[in-house]
Amino acid sequence: VAMSGSPSKTTAPPHLLTIDVGNTHITFGVYQGPHIIHDFRLSTDHHRTADEYRVLVKALLLEGGVDADDVTDVALASVVPEAGRALIGLSSTLFGVQPLVIGPGVKTGMPILVDNPREVGADRIVNGVAAYERCKPGQGVIVVDFGTATTFDVVTPRGEYVGGAIAPGVAISTEALFLHAAKLPRVAIEKPESVIGRNTSQSMKSGIFFGYVALVDGMIERIRQEVDFAPATIATGGLAAAIATSSQAVTEVDENLTLDGLRLIHERNRASTQ
Repeated sequence: VAMSGSPSKTTAPPHLLTIDVGNTHITFGVYQGPHIIHDFRLSTDHHRTADEYRVLVKALLLEGGVDADDVTDVALASVVPEAGRALIGLSSTLFGVQPLVIGPGVKTGMPILVDNPREVGADRIVNGVAAYERCKPGQGVIVVDFGTATTFDVVTPRGEYVGGAIAPGVAISTEALFLHAAKLPRVAIEKPESVIGRNTSQSMKSGIFFGYVALVDGMIERIRQEVDFAPATIATGGLAAAIATSSQAVTEVDENLTLDGLRLIHERNRASTQ
């Protein structure tokens, strides 16, 4: 994967823009060295053009005190092809660089031991890289990502990605319940005061929230029974902090895990080309 930066961008410290394109949101993070200095989100819109992204991203960067001219490199992971292509175009027109796009041929440092590695979403590999990097040496890890889908990914103590599980996400499950049950209202996804609801709304909130806590804890326990090591457990994604407060199995939450994984993979590819 080719990466290039403009030689004229040397007056300010180099900034890496990481972009995680998910089905519901696109998350952006600006790194200066290993430190994230600004992050923001946009809703994923399959019809938004590179020109529209250029206006939005430039403005949102400035809100965090980052000038577009300071961005010297871009790393991108996408599970939405249309949005991914638009953001590759954005990288060229706004920053003048060719982004590192996570995919086949990119050096991740992590063997993918599944039937068809090309089927694994780029975000799941990126999460695995970041989670394994922050674990103790020789310790495996389970990553739980609360996105459009709730995913569980397993990395061995040798740093090998060996697969995982995919469940419907909290938000889409909640919306499906509202749409397909005529008398049930739409409710917010939040922790209720009690498992036993005294009315329909409270009962739905309990089933949704504590039901997903039980799903997460149950899946983690089943994964632990299938592996021959004691993994750490890291959660990420928009609802990670809320769910993890009631989980007995999640030991750590990092909402920027995917962005940090993009930074690490970018560093490994840059080092291999120097």
